[in-house]
Amino acid sequence: MTDPNLIAFLDRLADSAGKAIMPHFRALDSVENKASAGFDPVTVADKASEQALRALINSHYPDHGIMGEEFGDEQTDAENVWILDPIDGTRAFISGLPVWGTLIGLVSGGKPALGMMAQPFTRERFAGDGTRAWYKGPEGERALKTRACAEIADAVLFTTTPALFKGADRKAYERVENQVRLVRYGCDCYAYCMVAAGFVDAVIEVGLHPYDIVALIPVIEGAGGRVTNWEGGPATSGGRVVASGDARLHDKILETLNR
Repeated sequence: MTDPNLIAFLDRLADSAGKAIMPHFRALDSVENKASAGFDPVTVADKASEQALRALINSHYPDHGIMGEEFGDEQTDAENVWILDPIDGTRAFISGLPVWGTLIGLVSGGKPALGMMAQPFTRERFAGDGTRAWYKGPEGERALKTRACAEIADAVLFTTTPALFKGADRKAYERVENQVRLVRYGCDCYAYCMVAAGFVDAVIEVGLHPYDIVALIPVIEGAGGRVTNWEGGPATSGGRVVASGDARLHDKILETLNR
């Protein structure tokens, strides 16, 4: 069972990130572009959030490592490493849409052990430790549970955008999309949380970094789902990822992607 002190600390981290972010949401702050080609936005809110998270971790768990999107790595050879995405969905953030979130994950012994997606605007938190998952928000508190969906034809599928899939990956993705009941685009980390909550059946993505997915793995798996790479292996390193609420569906999606 996960140390209750770590679970309480997860909420403290989320509180800290939310206080750093919310003064900047829908405030029309300036946006920087991190990419040398294309557009990869970062805001003062991203940086302030990660700085707040790092300060708390360093003060309470100085022997723990940190991997963050904005400020790099610290002690990543430690037994326990925090994986941070201060704002997952910065494009949604700068567009005023509330489908971004702060991702806080803890890897212990190389495996995702604890994770949370915190959305301070909607005041929602989706968390899990791989064996259970829970929700806190305006609706109160409840356990998270994925829903049964054995067939691709019955599934609701999300991805950020089909434009991310190139070449053979695009063809593989389209083999799945062309079979599902409903497909929706966007929502970033929120889509994964809807898998855990039982409203969405699968998410398929490519090009993920560890900080995009690690925090979400214990949430979805704790709710009864599966998260792997396209080959069926661990998704901790990111890359090409599939998250499903039902193991039967997951196997069929993997088979279709790799056909």
